[in-house]
Amino acid sequence: MASKLEKRNEYESIHDDVKEYYGKMLKSSSDLKTNACVPSAKPIPVHIRKALAEVHPDITARYYGCGLVVPECLEACRVLDLGCGSGRDCYMLSSLVGEKGHITGIDMTDDQLELARKYIDYHMQKFGYKKANVDFVQGYIEALQEAGLKEGSFDIIISNCVVNLSPDKTRVLREAYRVLKDGGELYFSDVYSSCRLPEDVRSHKVLWGECLGGALWWEDLIREAQDVGFSTPRLVTASVITVDNPELEKLLDGYKFVSATYRLFKVPKCSSEGKSLVIYDGNVTGSEETLEFDAQHTFKVDEVMEVGVELANILKCSRFASEFTFQPPGAPSSPCCAKPLAMSSNPFELVEQLGNATLSPNTGGCCGAQESCCK
Repeated sequence: MASKLEKRNEYESIHDDVKEYYGKMLKSSSDLKTNACVPSAKPIPVHIRKALAEVHPDITARYYGCGLVVPECLEACRVLDLGCGSGRDCYMLSSLVGEKGHITGIDMTDDQLELARKYIDYHMQKFGYKKANVDFVQGYIEALQEAGLKEGSFDIIISNCVVNLSPDKTRVLREAYRVLKDGGELYFSDVYSSCRLPEDVRSHKVLWGECLGGALWWEDLIREAQDVGFSTPRLVTASVITVDNPELEKLLDGYKFVSATYRLFKVPKCSSEGKSLVIYDGNVTGSEETLEFDAQHTFKVDEVMEVGVELANILKCSRFASEFTFQPPGAPSSPCCAKPLAMSSNPFELVEQLGNATLSPNTGGCCGAQESCCK
């Protein structure tokens, strides 16, 4: 059993290696040695595509994410980006939350933060904002309190292919839970492994920097998130990662990886037994006809849908409460009501169910001009 000092030294060494890799070694996404940190090719909703197009090219060139982390219903929300890097996602979300919302990005790499801060004024002028709704903080995603981020201060936390780089993922989840408001959501994309990885893989500096060596076994995520207090993680999307590097593939023989997006909510605990009936009202911008909430649940406007009690509780206790009509408890289920899809919560099985194609949810959206998702 490693002592506290040994653990601390190990964590500091990993942090230093990651800083070196992303601050000095990588100058653009073309310098990556695998495709683990390259975003999946999938349709992007028009309003998100527009927001991305407004991000400065110098920022986009230093983007190393593995997915699209744009939850729905963002208007006026306070959002935290864990491991924001050069700030691409922060600036995209800055446009989507509007001038009444706010985005905070936290990263430990000074070089990345210097680049991100350089373009604050550029983007505020681009969006037509009178004052900045973005700020960047230097710090560690395992130590949000030390970085000055207060308890219960964010509606949403996102993270794009960063949690795998942390040496203490349980603490990352615990800190995220602490700074979220009640009803808040952690919506993040990351790399997951098919089993727990051996020490020779975990200690390989390049594999760790490429988001593979530190990948969490997906089952450990489910368990650790619930132990911290989150609702059961809901799988949104998954796609296969192929390394495409012969030298590194030899080291990873037999191990499989996926990029997967999960959503976790900070809501009161409830029974997982039973069913509820809900109706989507169709007021989320970008999702006026259908709201693809996760791999199992796609809500069609004005259609009665049967959901589990836990999901109904999430909808009632989160920023989605005003977007749904809830049938009284015990209301009889009609044979005509919609049912969830029989999709697996295992990201590797989900990829197989989808025929090795990435699920393409309607990933973005904020409320209409007259509404605010986050109060």
